[in-house]
Amino acid sequence: MNSFLILSVTAAAFLLAGFVKGVIGLGLPTVAIGLLGLVMSPSQAAAILVVPSLVTNIWQLVTGGDVLLLTRRLWPMLIGVCVGTLIGAVTLPPNSGQAGIWLGVALIAYAALGLVKVQFKVPPQSETWLGLIVGFLTGVATVATGVFVIPGVPYITALEFDRNRMVQALGLSFTVSTITLALALAYQGQFHTEVAWPALLALGVALIGMWFGQIIRNKVKAETFRLCFFLGLLALGVHLALRGLL
Repeated sequence: MNSFLILSVTAAAFLLAGFVKGVIGLGLPTVAIGLLGLVMSPSQAAAILVVPSLVTNIWQLVTGGDVLLLTRRLWPMLIGVCVGTLIGAVTLPPNSGQAGIWLGVALIAYAALGLVKVQFKVPPQSETWLGLIVGFLTGVATVATGVFVIPGVPYITALEFDRNRMVQALGLSFTVSTITLALALAYQGQFHTEVAWPALLALGVALIGMWFGQIIRNKVKAETFRLCFFLGLLALGVHLALRGLL
């Protein structure tokens, strides 16, 4: 495959993925891996994804402050993510198409409920045990599909953060997921020196796209953001399901 074509597709994929992430707080892995899949294998795409995903997630996390407060509330889920990802790396094959189909279907169902304004709420006394379970399942799903969204994103939205705090909480969850996914990829031998330059290019354009996306997010009303958020989840779900079927 022509290296110029690979770099061009990488730049376009991460510019768009960064923009989507800047607007709704998620979507970088799914958009980027989906487009990179046109020119490379899913495992190669996941290896390129690690650095830009980690940096953009940290940026998303630290914007707004109160990181310690978020960590104190989300620690059960974060521990579950670590355990689930590491166990999944040992027991599951990466990027399972069948898992991607079911993950996409679940995401479509959740987005549809959000669009018709069915709201879920997690009681404070349930956050510890439910967070551990949700985190574990999210970690396992991450290894199987390369995507961090189910069931972690519905759980975080059910905690009823305000718009910017929810995006920040997603950044915290995704940061932990990215680090543990990187360890899983290293265990599976997916890191190679040839992904270094595409990864650096991906990081640069993803940051530019994310910056533009954040500008858009800060200018829209809360209800418009909510609509964009669930439409984004719906699109991600359709994409995952179709990718698993094809």
